[in-house]
Amino acid sequence: QVQLVESGGGLVQPGGSLSLSCAGSGDTFRLHDVGWFRQAPGKDRERVSCIRSRRGDTFYADSIKGRFTISRDSAKNTVDLQMNSLKPEDTAVYYCAADLLSCNSTFFGSSLSSSWGQGIQVTVSS
Repeated sequence: QVQLVESGGGLVQPGGSLSLSCAGSGDTFRLHDVGWFRQAPGKDRERVSCIRSRRGDTFYADSIKGRFTISRDSAKNTVDLQMNSLKPEDTAVYYCAADLLSCNSTFFGSSLSSSWGQGIQVTVSS
């Protein structure tokens, strides 16, 4: 399993931007699909975005499409989530997850080959 560490969260005003980074350890990180999830208080966890290990195909939830961009830097072993035009409803704890399963899979993030970061708070408020 790879180890994941998120960084970059914080407090931002509505309409502002934040960039989250997920740093992965180990030589096998590049073989994993990586996804960003979020969970707000009292709500179910939501898959926000993911990026495939091969070809870099990306996927986005409808709730953030057009505002968030996921990218991968294989040299640095990082996957970033650039969040623009933030709204109060984007407030949540954000997690990155890596898995050898395709991030299209319903079981992404729950297989024996999966790893999760510790989570990072993003608060959008005036």
